[in-house]
Amino acid sequence: QVQLVESGGGLVQPGGSLRLSCAPSQTVYGLVTMGWYRQVPGKQRELVATVTYGGTTEYADSVKGRFTISRDNAKNTVNLQMNSLRPEDTAVYYCNAATNYQNYWGQGTQVTVSS
Repeated sequence: QVQLVESGGGLVQPGGSLRLSCAPSQTVYGLVTMGWYRQVPGKQRELVATVTYGGTTEYADSVKGRFTISRDNAKNTVNLQMNSLRPEDTAVYYCNAATNYQNYWGQGTQVTVSS
């Protein structure tokens, strides 16, 4: 069973930076879209950023200009560079990868922005 393995979460002060990384536990073919979502207790999971195989990106309005998503198609990895972090960015961040037939999720990594 394919698992998405995330890394890079942690505690950072407001204005700081973090980089999240995600890779599948085994080779997966046909990953059309890879991305990151986040969730806080009591709220629905929300899109942060996605990137297609061809490099088309989509960002939540709240992170535009601060976060950058990138992927390596050869390695099937996706990264999220988060700059100018704010307390409202605090959440569990989930990696997602989708083919035309399957949708995969990571277990989540905690990002806490606090002084």
